[in-house]
Amino acid sequence: MAIEEAGGLGLGPVGKLGMTPQPMSRESIEKKPRIRDADAVVASVCPYCAVGCSQLVYVKDRRVIDIEGNPDSPINEGTLCPKGASTYRYLVNPNRLTSVRYRAPHADHWEERPLEWALDRIAKLIKQTRDATFVEQTPEGKLANQTTAIATLGGATMDIEENYLIKKLFSGGLGIVSIENQARI
Repeated sequence: MAIEEAGGLGLGPVGKLGMTPQPMSRESIEKKPRIRDADAVVASVCPYCAVGCSQLVYVKDRRVIDIEGNPDSPINEGTLCPKGASTYRYLVNPNRLTSVRYRAPHADHWEERPLEWALDRIAKLIKQTRDATFVEQTPEGKLANQTTAIATLGGATMDIEENYLIKKLFSGGLGIVSIENQARI
């Protein structure tokens, strides 16, 4: 395709290149940014790693209509990696699960359960496993106060304060030995 034809295909005027500007297509002229009708723009942080790229979340009628990089951020200056750029699609994906699903042992189907039920179940299973596997002392008589039957994997978006509290809870409070963070994997 010749450069002269670019303007005629709706790719914009090419007058800056010293050529005669070509008219844009009707479809191009009628298009408008989907963020134009937003009721609010909320600054947020990308949830996918510890970098902390800033995002702008555009909202209309209490629904997210777009997410893009925040150009005022000194961290990412409006750019986003592929994961961050996909945040909107993850959020509005019709296949995204938004409720707790549980499949009982030997069951052939999933059941929907309340969040409170799931949190209570997790707490009970942690306590049950910890009680069954907790070692107060090694065979040599050294203080251990640990369990190796439970491991944790923290998210990469957790900041230093959150990681400190997680470490205190899991190692000091529960005696969990294997504590890892996604940011190192």
